[in-house]
Formats: sequence, C-alpha cells, structure tokens
Amino acid sequence: MAEDTESDDRSEEPSEQKLQQAREDGQLPRSKELATFAVTMAGLVLIIVTWDALVQSFTEMLRLTFTFDRKSLESEALLHELFIKTLIDMLVALIPIMAGLVLAATAPTILVGGWNFTLKPLEPKFSKLNPMPGIVRMFSLSALMEAGKAILKSGLIGGVAMWVIWNERTDLLHLIDLPVDKSMTALGELTKHTFIIVVSAMIVLVVVDVPFQLWNFKKKLRMTKEEVKQEHKNSEGSPEVKGRIRQLQREAARRRMMEDIPKANVVVTNPTHYAVALQYEEGMSAPKVLAKGKLRVAARIMDAAKEHKITIMRAPPFARALYQHAEIGQEIPTALYTAAAQVLAYVFQLKHYKEHGGITPIFPDKLPVPPELDPDTQSQQDRPTSDRE
Repeated sequence: MAEDTESDDRSEEPSEQKLQQAREDGQLPRSKELATFAVTMAGLVLIIVTWDALVQSFTEMLRLTFTFDRKSLESEALLHELFIKTLIDMLVALIPIMAGLVLAATAPTILVGGWNFTLKPLEPKFSKLNPMPGIVRMFSLSALMEAGKAILKSGLIGGVAMWVIWNERTDLLHLIDLPVDKSMTALGELTKHTFIIVVSAMIVLVVVDVPFQLWNFKKKLRMTKEEVKQEHKNSEGSPEVKGRIRQLQREAARRRMMEDIPKANVVVTNPTHYAVALQYEEGMSAPKVLAKGKLRVAARIMDAAKEHKITIMRAPPFARALYQHAEIGQEIPTALYTAAAQVLAYVFQLKHYKEHGGITPIFPDKLPVPPELDPDTQSQQDRPTSDRE
C-alpha cells in the first residue's frame, strides 16, 4: 500500500537519463511468460524437425543397452563402459535441442528489454538485509499481478495438459503393447499434439503479460515533479554554478587579452570610455582586434599600452564603432577598413618620424566612420527632433 501511495506523486514519465540509470543498475522490462512461450514453441518446432532422428537414435541406444552377452554380464567394467557410451550418445542426440532451447530462452529477453551486461546488481547492499521492503512488495500491485498470472498459468496449462492426457488415455495404455519403433512414433505424435494445444493456450498469457511488463517497468520509474526539476538542474547546472563558470571564463579571456596587448600597433580610445587594441602585420588581409574594453578595462588596456610604449590614439567614433562591431581575435568589419588604414598609416609615419625625423605626420582628425556603426551617432539620430534641439 505504501508503494501505491508513493506512486500517486510520481506523475511524470521517466526521463532518458532515468531510463539509462536503470539500465546501468540492471533494471530492464522482462516477461517470464514470453520466455516460457518461446521455449515451449522452440521445443515444439525442434520435436517436429528432429523427432525422426531422435526416434532412430534412441531406438538404437535402447537396442544396444538391453542387448547383453554372457561376457558383458560377467564384466562390471564392460557394463560401465556400455553405460557411459549410451549416456554420451544420448547427450549428443540432445545437443541440438538443448542449444535451440537456450537460444529460445535468451531471444525474448533481448527482444523486450534489449541486451544489457552489468555487474552492478551483484554489488553487496546492506539495505537488502532489511525485510520491510520485501514485505511491502508482497502486497503491491506487481505481486498481486504475478500471483494472478501464476494461478492462471497453472490452471490453464495444467488443465489443458490434463484434458489432452485424459482424452488420449486409451492410446497411452496401448503403447506398452506396441513394438519400440511404433510406440516411439505414437508417443511423438501425442507429444506434438499436446505441445500444440499448450502453446496455443500460452498465447493468451503472453498477450496479457508483455504489455503489462512494459507498462509496469515505466510506472516503477516514474518521477515526481521535484525529481524532474532536480535532474534538469543537475544536468544543466545550477544558476550559481553557471554564473561562476562564466565569470571564470571571462577572467581567463581577459587575461589572455591583456597578454596580447604588447603585439598591438595602436590603441584607439574614446578617450576614457572605450579602448581597442589593433594589430596589423604584413601578410594580414585586414587589421585584427587584440583587446577591447570600456571603463576600468579600457583604463587597464591603456596602462598596458603605455607600459609597452604602444601608440595611444584618440579617435572616439572609430573606437566606439570597433568596440560595438568588432570581436576579439577577429578582423575588423569591412566598412572600417578605410578608417583603420588612415590610423595605421599615421602610426607607422609617427614611428618613422620618431626614429629618423623628417616631416611631422598629420593627425587624421576626421576618420571616415559610417554613422550606422557609431552607437552614439545612431542614438542621436533615433532621438526625437525636439530632444536634439
């Protein structure tokens, strides 16, 4: 009854993770009735196919076993040897049938629950020593269903077998009056007839048991809403853990970004809100962003640039556009190529001027930055006319 009360709260279907865990624990849907039916059906087929050969083998074995000469009767060793030979011949004759029955017993198990190999059910558990779970299971729906099936199976199969034997009682009694070969043939026909009727009766049990086992297996693995939430949280990770992971990832990316600043040719600034470090070397198709940041990160980028004597250039629209539309480690957008070319040309000219003198390079005061790429220009255009006035 406790099991039924608990199952009322388990309204959710088992998840794939729960099913996989059950599989690892050795829990799979199994139908004993299907296995019994398969073995019985295989036995019927094997009897039909191999009966003539079996009759011939057993007739020969009986003839050899009960044919004695005086020498054999006087020698215990010869009788023992004859017995061993007869036993081996009997086993050899039965090997095909036994192999077929083993295969028939295995196939339905794989068909219903699939193949599964695990040693986990063999692990010692002290909880199994507690008798209370077993007592509770005795009064569960599954136990009642198994008891009902056992009664139905015993009554059905036993009744059918008794009915067949009763109807064939006259022929059975006459078998002792027939020669061995004829009695074996008659016994084979009677056995096949009995098997066919029993197998037909067992189909009813299989049709009822297989769907019930599949349904009962999933019912036992049903989950409460809280278990579903907890599993989802465990698989996805709690918000606190995910937030911490993202923070650590950002810090690691920022450290790598700061380590790349010495490779930059120039750092363009807003001058205090944004800072973007650019690199361009021979062979590159376009300048690449090595680092970018705003506010405190921008200040750290500029401090690193000063430390490594990298040119810091004030270009607010260009810096804003780069920060908004360029990604770290990627080339700058095509629309900013011209502005970047003017900035890098100025930087290279300034470097040449500092090293060799000559004409002072002209600072590119107005860079060709498309208005749609500058977030400040775009926001001003989006404001109402009265606000701009």
